[in-house]
Amino acid sequence: MPDSATPSMAADAPRVDESLVTYTNVIYALHSLSVLIGLTTFHTIVGSFVWGLPSIIAVIMNYARRSATHGTFLESHFRWQIRTFWFAVLWSFVIWAVSVPLMVILIGFPLLILGHYALAIWIIYRIVRGWLALRDKRPMYV
Repeated sequence: MPDSATPSMAADAPRVDESLVTYTNVIYALHSLSVLIGLTTFHTIVGSFVWGLPSIIAVIMNYARRSATHGTFLESHFRWQIRTFWFAVLWSFVIWAVSVPLMVILIGFPLLILGHYALAIWIIYRIVRGWLALRDKRPMYV
């Protein structure tokens, strides 16, 4: 027996403009480019993601078209992308704020490195998880 909830949910969902899906893919690609730059150059993943031009452009793009995604599954992707960027900025500052004073007793150096490695893994996880959900046309937070 077919699930009767599935067709009605699909009928109730607002129609998504395919150009917005492409736009969201571009934003994930820009964030991925920042990670790739961080991996292949002397920059770190976190430094490239937080201060790199591709991610900054991606966040500006998020804010520019955010209202167009209201009520669609893309709204959750835009929120996911914006939060990934701003939480990366926040956690980077926290890592620095905790590590720098502890550098006096030398524990701050490994703490800084380990903190940024953990944050880099978190950034990569968020980009991959979001992009895979977008590919499957699923909202985030499900």
